[in-house]
Amino acid sequence: MKKAILFTGAVFMLLGAFSQTGLKGGVNLSNLYVDDIDDENVKVGYHVGIYHDAPITDFLSIQPVLLFTSKGAELYYDGFLGGSGKYRYNLNYLEVPVLVKLKLAGFNVHGGPYAAFLVGANITDVDDDGNIQSVESLDRDDFNQLDFGFSLGTGFDFTGGTIGARYDFGLSEIENSDFAGQATGNAKNSAFMLYIGFDF
Repeated sequence: MKKAILFTGAVFMLLGAFSQTGLKGGVNLSNLYVDDIDDENVKVGYHVGIYHDAPITDFLSIQPVLLFTSKGAELYYDGFLGGSGKYRYNLNYLEVPVLVKLKLAGFNVHGGPYAAFLVGANITDVDDDGNIQSVESLDRDDFNQLDFGFSLGTGFDFTGGTIGARYDFGLSEIENSDFAGQATGNAKNSAFMLYIGFDF
């Protein structure tokens, strides 16, 4: 928890070098991947945070963002005699993308690296009847607390705000223990994010 507080403080100092100019939030469609990314295990989550657009020229800017974002996946199982259901991996991060934003007639394309700190993790077992049970054998300590990767997106800036979509491609394996590695297959994060933001 202390690391999370220090991480958050450092991020606010970074953003304080600029003026924080807006709030944004939206929906995540996240997954875990090893070699190839598919849409079989998508988990619906959310993100919310603050952003600032720091102009360099009329058509180019730097956009640092601080987000609380929920990632993970839903992994299905069929235990035959043990029944079937899905494991829901809920991985919550403080994430800082630093995006280069190219603007043209209101539309924009943006991309850049991100770093994220894991602030919480829980695994639930949802059976076919919809019953939810916590899986006590895996928690935050079983996962890497730092994640990093690249973000790429497009959007539209309107008076007083912005709307768009972005994709996060993780480059860091999420597991931090042999058991977590077996459960997740040495996977990395991926997330498709739909967002809307409003200027202060």
